[in-house]
Amino acid sequence: MKFPGRRKTQHYFPVSEKDPLIQSANAHMAVENSYIVGIDQVMVDIEASVSEEFIRSFNLSIGGSTLLEDEQSEQLAMALAQLPDKVQCYAGGTVANTLHNYSVLADSPSYLLGVMSNNIQVGSYAYQYLCHTSSRVDLQYLEPVNGAIGRCFTLISEDGQRSFGISKGKMNHLHQEAVPSHLIKNSCALLISAYLVRTSADETIMQATMQAIEYAKQAHIPVVLTLGTYQLIESDPLWWREFIANHVDVLAMNEVEACALTGLNEPLKAVNAGLDICDLVLCTAGADGLYMGGLCDADALRQTHHPLTSESNLQHFNVHEFSRAMRRSDCSTIQKIYSHISPYLGGPVKIHNTNGAGDGALSALLHDIVANRYHRLSVPNSSKHARPFLTYSSLSQICKYANRVSYEVLMQSSPRLNRGLPEREESLEQGYWAS
Repeated sequence: MKFPGRRKTQHYFPVSEKDPLIQSANAHMAVENSYIVGIDQVMVDIEASVSEEFIRSFNLSIGGSTLLEDEQSEQLAMALAQLPDKVQCYAGGTVANTLHNYSVLADSPSYLLGVMSNNIQVGSYAYQYLCHTSSRVDLQYLEPVNGAIGRCFTLISEDGQRSFGISKGKMNHLHQEAVPSHLIKNSCALLISAYLVRTSADETIMQATMQAIEYAKQAHIPVVLTLGTYQLIESDPLWWREFIANHVDVLAMNEVEACALTGLNEPLKAVNAGLDICDLVLCTAGADGLYMGGLCDADALRQTHHPLTSESNLQHFNVHEFSRAMRRSDCSTIQKIYSHISPYLGGPVKIHNTNGAGDGALSALLHDIVANRYHRLSVPNSSKHARPFLTYSSLSQICKYANRVSYEVLMQSSPRLNRGLPEREESLEQGYWAS
């Protein structure tokens, strides 16, 4: 596992095995138990440039999203294969994207739970999914199914308009029996998305997800929820607030999803409201950068060295941004803490695709949570673990890291990182981990 950039020697992570505080048994245990598990609707994104006539021929809504029957999706796939222009295929899914980016950043394993076609042919969509997923994402626990994985067809007409056709296939047919309890109970975090718990009655992935959440709660493993889409949240925000309060520890969302959940159109206010129902909140806000909010014991607060800022009627909200996040159950006197950062270098000059920027930020946060477990197991006597902190770094430092990863995603045309962050560059003089 690695962090980008330069760090002060006494806080470098991972620490050297030559350190007398580290025992070889502890180091081995740290490696074995430093991973995250995610559940996802396994799907592949298929992108092609076509005419409006082609889109209408399959009864798709131009500029909209249409749910496809299996036979209709097969016909569409066959028609796309006959096109002279190349059809682009990418592995998709908000959870799978996050796991991939985490493993690229940390050079550490993650585990994906979901389904996969039992019969995979070279060149098929399932084959493309496997080819575009990091080898550090372990797929051995995927449940085999007789049928196709999910497919999202993105058809781009001559004027640049995007029309979507969604084929669910067997992506929602993960069963409870395919969720390994030991894998989740020994992990650092369980990652789920909102899509998983609002499926049809005849689909089993919701029951499998709830079983995974129960395993995580039994072992006191943090459950991380990424909202993924505002349409799903705004249909019943009260239900979602109750679900988060009962099952979720860490919440990730963008400003539109935050507004749908809380009814507040200012990201910082939404983060503040989110801390009433969970322990740690990450909110990406486009051109405004990103916000984080967490909880900390009053005795463990650390004041910032940065200029104090006020926003959304929260005066000097970043005063304790150098504090590390804790879970509500581990605090004797709870104090809310916040941090904010503007887009890295003002944001890219040209944004190729905004898809996946939030997933990239979440992967950085998950990296830091896993780093905390790794270091605690490796160096149990370290002063960094005098309290049961949830994160390895302060909110301010996590914001810097998450912001940098989001920038890297925005600079490319894919939501999945092709490489880790540069080890050295001029902008690192500011330092990710200076404090």
